[in-house]
Amino acid sequence: MGEDRWAGLSGHLTDTGHILAVRVYFEDTDFSGLVYHASYFRWCERGRSDYLRLKGVKHSELASGALTGEPCAFAVRRIKAEFLAPARIDEILEVNTSAGEVTKASIVLKQSIFRQGKAIFRLEAQCVLISLTGKLLRFPADLLNRLPHERD
Repeated sequence: MGEDRWAGLSGHLTDTGHILAVRVYFEDTDFSGLVYHASYFRWCERGRSDYLRLKGVKHSELASGALTGEPCAFAVRRIKAEFLAPARIDEILEVNTSAGEVTKASIVLKQSIFRQGKAIFRLEAQCVLISLTGKLLRFPADLLNRLPHERD
């Protein structure tokens, strides 16, 4: 069985990026019954993580230092978010993630959350690689080759 049994859990790659389905649960909502703003950020984080994992960049390899020679992790340096329409309990949403600009030290990931084909949230995150001491790291060539680019 192994991980193949749960292959769909990470969503799937597309020609333009990645799609992750999420269901809205009670825990995702606030007292009004609408999705709490922080839930959108959590879903986007999952989308970014699964997108990178499916492109061959595993957080466990970063944490162990296997890809960079020292333990490190991605961190969000800058984020821009736009709330377009509310989501509600029991709805099925799609988190779409695609790559934007990639430099030697950062990657921009563009994300939209859709409900029945209509965008309800947009996010753009510039992510950098930092050591466990907080030092900004350049992407080593092997990691840079694994990262998705706008042209992928």
